Amino acid sequence: MKRAFYIDYPQEHFEEQLHRYRCSYCKVETTVINGRLDGHTATCPYRLQLAKAGHQAASGQAPNNSSTLDADDFD
Repeated sequence: MKRAFYIDYPQEHFEEQLHRYRCSYCKVETTVINGRLDGHTATCPYRLQLAKAGHQAASGQAPNNSSTLDADDFD
């Protein structure tokens, strides 16, 4: 089973950061996760639960690559 985006995971604020959130389980920032199941750590309970239920990352998704996160820094 595949979904375009996985955004129903529990989130929490970064302390003293108004618009920054992260996964409550694996603590990866939501902008890194970017709606991808493989954006969570391999040991994240949310990712493991969905993988066990038969969910897969949608085909054509880019791998979790931190070099793409800095793209706007050079505009």
